[in-house]
Parts: sequence; structure tokens; C-alpha cells
Amino acid sequence: MAKQPHLLVEPGDLNDVALLPGDPGRVDRIAGHCEDHEVVAENREYKVVNATYDGTDVTLCSTGIGSPSAAIAVEELAAVGVETFVRVGTTGALQRGIEIGDMVVATGAAKDEGTTERYESTTVPAVPEYETLSALVDAAEANDEDVHVGPVATDDAFYAETDEYVANWEAAGLLAVEMEAAAIFSLARRKGLAAGAICTVDGNLVEGTQKGETSDEELPEKAKDNVDRAIAISLDAAASL
Repeated sequence: MAKQPHLLVEPGDLNDVALLPGDPGRVDRIAGHCEDHEVVAENREYKVVNATYDGTDVTLCSTGIGSPSAAIAVEELAAVGVETFVRVGTTGALQRGIEIGDMVVATGAAKDEGTTERYESTTVPAVPEYETLSALVDAAEANDEDVHVGPVATDDAFYAETDEYVANWEAAGLLAVEMEAAAIFSLARRKGLAAGAICTVDGNLVEGTQKGETSDEELPEKAKDNVDRAIAISLDAAASL
């Protein structure tokens, strides 16, 4: 099989479990939690690193922003043999009382994006694989971390999240909104592979806060600190899979 055109990887290059942050810079941050790591490829929004954590070999791959680029990552990672995908990202809360820095483990994702419509009906649910979901919750408990567990929304249009959209998501009981989980869950399921997601809250849309609006940096300090805690949970989960 030829080298994948976007990730620039081939069969045999990567490990069975891949952690998928959106930001290429967060690949380096995750790698910093590992015993050793090696850059495999770097192209566009995609940075691919192999690492070892607690004796387990894992792959780290950024997906960029949104479901289209996340779908490319999953397609090409699956094509070279990756079997489990764990999104490690950030999210905006949709329920009052969910605070900046809290963590959300997704039990499903509303398909408010266009990518999965090219693969399947919107009535087909975007859900994680049970073992991966359970591994994330178990790892959080083992680390004495409280996480919110429940459904999220995946949205394509960050700047089109109107008050009406937010109110509808809140009324539906969705915990948070992000931009990649539905595509990752759906593609993994269609391929008979596994996926899960843990995200750190960087703002609360119901309470009127968004990331980056109160400082020169994208993430508030508490969210930045807790991203590392979510990374630790995701790595512990990966080591158990």
C-alpha cells in the first residue's frame, strides 16, 4: 500500500491505539507525558508521533479543527492498521454548573456537522465503543478525577453557534459542544474499530464564556492545567486497552 497522502504514513509505521488531539502542539504536550517518543511524520495540520507510556506503545496524531480533517486522519490511520482512536480535546460546556477546567467523557455526539452525512444517514447514532468509553471513565476514577459523562454535540461552525443553537442543545441535555467526535465515532464504528473521547471544558456557552475572550491565550489557565490531567487519563486508558 502506498504512503497515505496527508499523514504520510505506511502500514507498520504506527501502533494499535492512537490519541487524537486537534492541535499539533498538543501532540508534543502528550508526548511529554511519555517515556520516549519519536516523530513519524508532519504535514499540514497533522503531526504523527509514536510514543511509549507505562510500557505501552501508542501513536499520537493531531487532527486539526473540525470533522472533515478529523475524518481524513481516521481514514488514513485505519488504513495503516490503527484500531482504537481516543479524542483528547477541548469543548464548550452547554449546561450550567459545568466549569472551565472540568472534563467531559462523551457517550455520544449529535451530528451537527456535514461530514458524516456523506457516509450515512443522520439518524444513525455517533457513539463511542463501550470498552474505550469505560476505559476513560475507569482511568478517571483511578486518578481520583471527577468527570461529566454524557452526550455532546459536534458542530461544524464555531462562529455560527447562535443563542438558539445553544438553547436547543442545552434543552436536549447535551453536556458540551466540540467539533470532531461525531466523525471519529462514526468512522470508527463503520470500520469495526473502537473510539472514545475526553475533552476539557474551555468555556461555558450557556453562561456566556468562550475560550480566548478574556486573555491573549486560547485557553484559560485552569483549562490549560486540566488538559494535562485529561491527557493523563487518556494515556492510562490507552495503556489498559
